Amino acid sequence: MINVHYFANIRETLGVAREQVPLPQPATVSGLIDALVAQHGNSWHSLLKETRVLVAVNQTVVPITAAVKQGDEVAFFPPVTGG
Repeated sequence: MINVHYFANIRETLGVAREQVPLPQPATVSGLIDALVAQHGNSWHSLLKETRVLVAVNQTVVPITAAVKQGDEVAFFPPVTGG
């Protein structure tokens, strides 16, 4: 299983703070997003793939092409801005 966490406005928009999902095939962040869209619907696609969302695997920011494995923690969060 992959432990998935959603933060800030992503959590508010999706209505989910965290969930566990089976390891996707392909075992990448992009594959995980595709699995989440298949499970939850196309509104998730527009938020997770078409907007600027940062992804971290085990607390390290990665591109969506990054590999994931059983037991990983994947977090989705909006870009951090400063002022």
